[in-house]
Amino acid sequence: MSDILWILSRLSFRDTVDILLVALVFYALLRLFKGTQAIQLLRGVIIVIFLTALLSNVLPFTAFSWLINSIIPALLVAVPVIFQPELRRALGRLGQAGGLMMDRPMREAAANRAITEVARACRMLSGAHHGAIIVLERQTGLQDYAESGIRIDARVSSDLLLTIFFPNTPLHDGGVIMREDHILSAAVVLPLSGRSLTDRHLGTRHRAALGITEQTDAIAVVVSEETGIVSVAHNGRIVRHLDENRLRSILQRLYRPYPQLDWTSWLPQRERPRPKAKSTGEQQP
Repeated sequence: MSDILWILSRLSFRDTVDILLVALVFYALLRLFKGTQAIQLLRGVIIVIFLTALLSNVLPFTAFSWLINSIIPALLVAVPVIFQPELRRALGRLGQAGGLMMDRPMREAAANRAITEVARACRMLSGAHHGAIIVLERQTGLQDYAESGIRIDARVSSDLLLTIFFPNTPLHDGGVIMREDHILSAAVVLPLSGRSLTDRHLGTRHRAALGITEQTDAIAVVVSEETGIVSVAHNGRIVRHLDENRLRSILQRLYRPYPQLDWTSWLPQRERPRPKAKSTGEQQP
């Protein structure tokens, strides 16, 4: 304890600012990769670099220290290659930072418009028992998935969604990917969840909704062709039996163009008891 106090007494204001700047850089990197598929890899890289640097300084092995000192520079060169999509997205955000505050009201209005159109379309699709799956992009880019379908690039409307998911049309079999209030692609091939689904009413669309939300931070809205039930999947969990108002309320809570800053998001969370799921297979978000 006395050693720690001695070290703290030796810190100057300049040293404190220096430490805070380094911490800010690491926090910005974690925020950048949060919600992406690369976050596990980034954590692994950080752990490997920390352990190898610690072992090379603690253990008196000359050859091992030489090997570690040779590997670390190569690893640092490989990081930009591995995280190239995330770095491109970060640079794009920096380039748009000048107009960030100016276009914020427009982006929020676009998100609200998209929510209204999706909720209205799902109500009509549910009444007609037309199956559908609509994926709303958030922070994790879905361009790779969008390129597997047919490019639409049009402003979302309930009529357009009804047309896409009308039975026996060329685009109805697959998912729709949306970015803000635009439909990027239709007939998109989505990854299927490997989990076993106990409810027999949860079919391929529900498995695809769980799959895309397990791998990304996207939101997936599903309309069952068999039952007409509307569901929302997020973070690998699904909520079912939604009407238009409840669907709109959930999307307004989840689909934000500007996510709130959460300082505790990287801290371990205690497991909270969840209410028992209903017999229909509904899970609580």
